[in-house]
Amino acid sequence: MAENLYALEGKLVLVTGAGMGIGRGIALAAAQTGADVALHYASSAAGAQDTASQIVALGRRALAIQGDLTSVAECRRVVDEAAAFLGGLDGIVSNAGVTLTADFLGISEEQFDRIYALNIRGQFFCAQQAVRHMVQRGEELRNAAEKSWAGGSVVNISSVHGLVGCPGHSVYAGTKGAINAFSRELAMEMLPAHIRVNVIAPGTIEVPSYWQVQPDYTREFGDSLVPWGRVGLPADVGHLAVYLLSDASEFMTG
Repeated sequence: MAENLYALEGKLVLVTGAGMGIGRGIALAAAQTGADVALHYASSAAGAQDTASQIVALGRRALAIQGDLTSVAECRRVVDEAAAFLGGLDGIVSNAGVTLTADFLGISEEQFDRIYALNIRGQFFCAQQAVRHMVQRGEELRNAAEKSWAGGSVVNISSVHGLVGCPGHSVYAGTKGAINAFSRELAMEMLPAHIRVNVIAPGTIEVPSYWQVQPDYTREFGDSLVPWGRVGLPADVGHLAVYLLSDASEFMTG
């Protein structure tokens, strides 16, 4: 039987911002496809622990790790703890981020710094530390001659706001555009190490914050916003992330 290149059996993956929403959907999808998963969270401890428990129930290994990724030292610690628990890293999905909807003229210096510190600086330094572990993982697998290594995978979560204009998102959109540009450049630099770098830029994905912002939100209203006929769900992003983490995407980078 031909090897299933879409499976993540044996893959070691870190997902940041995995306590709720899109990150949680990605972590579960990765585990359902065979990966062992480390889940980073900032403040959603209950969600991260529940997700880890669901992954363990699937027969996979899981660990929830708290960290403030606005700190470079914390970025490095979270990645190192994930790699230590998993026994290495094959992939990282950088989903941790914060949004802000506010008028351009009202944006404060503190708001600007906080959004950029997490959304782009956090992704940058998590990727930097993760790549170090991926290089080591590749060397170990090649030396052990257990199987061919299709390479590591960095998956950065951006947003449709990095591609289109929308009132109230001057700061948030800037960080997402930066993620797009950074990821293209990193993809070029990582070619010699055979580490892929790709971006997922979700549009309308139903997450818990929808109800926080709009308490009377309904699934029917969400469906009405999307020409396809239904609102996106975290699992939809999870399926795409799994592909980008899998050996099936070995020829896709940048």
